[in-house]
Amino acid sequence: MGINSESEIAGNLQIGPTTDGMVRIYVEADGIELPFDFEPEEAEEIAEEIRAAAAGARAISKPKGKKR
Repeated sequence: MGINSESEIAGNLQIGPTTDGMVRIYVEADGIELPFDFEPEEAEEIAEEIRAAAAGARAISKPKGKKR
C-alpha cells in the first residue's frame, strides 16, 4: 500500500505533548496502537511537511480557471 492507495481501514489519530517533553503522534486502527514520539524540533519539521503537503493537495484540487 502506498501513499496514493485508498483503504477501507478507519483509524484514530491523536497528537499531543507527553510528560517527558516529547510530542506523541498516536495512531489506532483495527486493534493496532502505534505511539510515535518526537523531539519538539522533529515535530515542527513534521508540521512543516504536513503544511507543504496540504498546499500541494490544495493546488491539485483547485478548479482550473477559478481563484480561491
